[in-house]
Amino acid sequence: MKKLFMGVKIKKLREERQLTQQALADSLGISLSYLNQMENNQRPLTISVLLKLNAAFGIDIQLFSEEADARLIGELREALFDPAINERIAIAELQELASGMPAIGRAIVSLHKRLHRTSEQSTALALRLGDERQGDPGGLMTAPFEEVRDFFYARNNYIDAIDRRAEAMADQLDLYHGNSADRLKQYLSETHDIRVIYERFESTPQAKRNYRADNRSLHLSARMTSGQQAFQMATQIAFLELGELIDTEISHALFSSAEARTLARIGIANYFAGALILPYGTFLKSAEELRYDISLLEHRFGVGFETVCHRLSTLQRDGASGVPFFFIRVDRAGNISKRQSATNFHFSRTGGTCPLWNVYEAFTQPGRILTQLSEMPDGRTYLWIARTVEHSTGGYGDLDKSFAIGLGCDLQHARKLVYSKGLLLDDPGARTPIGAGCKICERPHCPQRAFPPAIKSLIIDHNRSSFTPYSEG
Repeated sequence: MKKLFMGVKIKKLREERQLTQQALADSLGISLSYLNQMENNQRPLTISVLLKLNAAFGIDIQLFSEEADARLIGELREALFDPAINERIAIAELQELASGMPAIGRAIVSLHKRLHRTSEQSTALALRLGDERQGDPGGLMTAPFEEVRDFFYARNNYIDAIDRRAEAMADQLDLYHGNSADRLKQYLSETHDIRVIYERFESTPQAKRNYRADNRSLHLSARMTSGQQAFQMATQIAFLELGELIDTEISHALFSSAEARTLARIGIANYFAGALILPYGTFLKSAEELRYDISLLEHRFGVGFETVCHRLSTLQRDGASGVPFFFIRVDRAGNISKRQSATNFHFSRTGGTCPLWNVYEAFTQPGRILTQLSEMPDGRTYLWIARTVEHSTGGYGDLDKSFAIGLGCDLQHARKLVYSKGLLLDDPGARTPIGAGCKICERPHCPQRAFPPAIKSLIIDHNRSSFTPYSEG
């Protein structure tokens, strides 16, 4: 078993609680010299001391897990593997920074994100000033969405107060499969005197929900399924009843604009809606009972594939957590429109994702669930599930929306999933080597590489040709 040296974290814990070394040593039943050696990384953190820390201070032992650093390491790789920096930084150095000085690591990542957003805005503004025919560049609007993604990402895609409020309401209303839409419609009428009206929205076929406060009516698209209609009603209930609680959650984040705060409010309201129609305890119990079979969960709760996958990525309540999943939605062009994570999996924000990832292969087999064992360059291995979903809103000739949904978890959890059946989980040769985007991927012989790695020099020789693009030095 690998030794854990957590000196900085132990010292930080002690300073936060305003304890002397002697006081902490006495609380843990160890000598002052032993604690001093641990804080200076001369002795590893043992399981027995870790359990004593948990008993004495009630801290989450995951705080001292290397898994907790993996996400930060991935973000640091992206921030620092930049040719403009001109420094070759070893993975071991990033691991040392993430585990030993996590606050500094997070500050570096934050500065990189701000620089990236500023660069995008500068480029977009230059396009606007240089050529008016370019119209309103989308680059100016990307920052608020990224801020909201970071908001959920930092919380492992789980908001405890909102989730528990939704679960309590689900119990109060006795929601169960098949009655959610009818029961929520009744609740809106009895509690808020709001009429729910189903209509076709012929002139605006993309519309799903339209609340009119003047006549207290909620108009929902008749084209949606019962589960989708229940979701929209639950979202409206969040805006009607949870304003103060949502504001409290938002106040903990440093959003840079009113647009970002508004998007965050919508995101939290949507989170509440998913938690209401798929209440935590009931849904987790069903997921474990059915071995996370998404199709069976769809039928049991009367919702779609994407909704089930998204909810599975939120089951991270302390003391009652499910499998930590990474959820992603992409289109055929590789654009990521949704990205939520309860795990440490990290994909690059720039330079695209990996073409060897099965979420892209899903488009070649629409509607079929594909599985993949994938391995990242650092050796971490995942089980991925991917399937396409279609969103049709119009009639003949109208463009439909097609996405691929990816749901992944660490290999250590794979046996809990029905999708591991028949897979060679212990065979390294059965794993597809993927990366976090070509620009920061270090794999030397990938035939699908679209860009040269940013941290290595290229071998440019007109006398040589290779099946692998961008030969590296």
